[in-house]
Amino acid sequence: MPHILVADSGSTKTDWSLIKDDKTKKLSTTGVNPYFVSETSGAEILANELKIGKALNDIEAIHFYSAGVKAPQNKKLIEQILKNHFGIKNIFVHSDMLGAARATCGHEKGVTAILGTGSNSCFFDGSKIMKQRASLGYIIGDEGSGTYLGKKVLQYFFYDTFDGDLHEAFLNKYGNDLPAVLERIYKQPLPNRYIAGFTEFLHEHRGHYMVENIIEDAFLEFFNANILKYRESWKYPINFVGSVAHTFKDVLENIAAHYGVTIGTIAKSPMQGLVKYHK
Repeated sequence: MPHILVADSGSTKTDWSLIKDDKTKKLSTTGVNPYFVSETSGAEILANELKIGKALNDIEAIHFYSAGVKAPQNKKLIEQILKNHFGIKNIFVHSDMLGAARATCGHEKGVTAILGTGSNSCFFDGSKIMKQRASLGYIIGDEGSGTYLGKKVLQYFFYDTFDGDLHEAFLNKYGNDLPAVLERIYKQPLPNRYIAGFTEFLHEHRGHYMVENIIEDAFLEFFNANILKYRESWKYPINFVGSVAHTFKDVLENIAAHYGVTIGTIAKSPMQGLVKYHK
């Protein structure tokens, strides 16, 4: 029987779902992101980590969702990696934004936002993305994302903005080695993921007014740069995908209520929605 393989790929991990009728097998590999893999390294990841077994010969179509594939050369790279490994024609490489929209909206209209390590948003008409805000990346954009929140944590600590309790808590958890932090950010790979890791500190100290202010201010900036730019936000549900959205969903719900917009789905991962969509 034919199978459909669906993938949701990030910088560090790719989640895979092998769909056959009503059955789904979940797998995981290192991230196959076009910004961080070559044709050779991508092939090695699939060969060594994607344990599909005999079903490999029964795959009829692959839908691969990833950041960075809007650039034609990046999309072509992923297509080539997949074609070399699976040897089939029905390979479809899509943006992570389309994946988030399909996962949360299905075939209905809605506004969908990604709030994970990075951030993005779009208006989806039930078939395709009709409007999308510019994604400026973690250096000059990504409002409301894990990277954005992580930068605030680092700023508050090293600028001595945290009060005594939070300053001590940060010191106990991470230390006070500014040169090491800067080395990790400016000279090591994947600085965005490293910075986003400091979001955990906010989650651990919910309820402290400084923490709540950081989260609320970041999400207000995201709403102003993204959600409020779509007229459709007052007509259709606002959906969110990503670990940051899921962790701090109460703040998102409060801000949405403040602006008079309706929250739809808040999902930590798009995979469950994508499996449902492709079934």
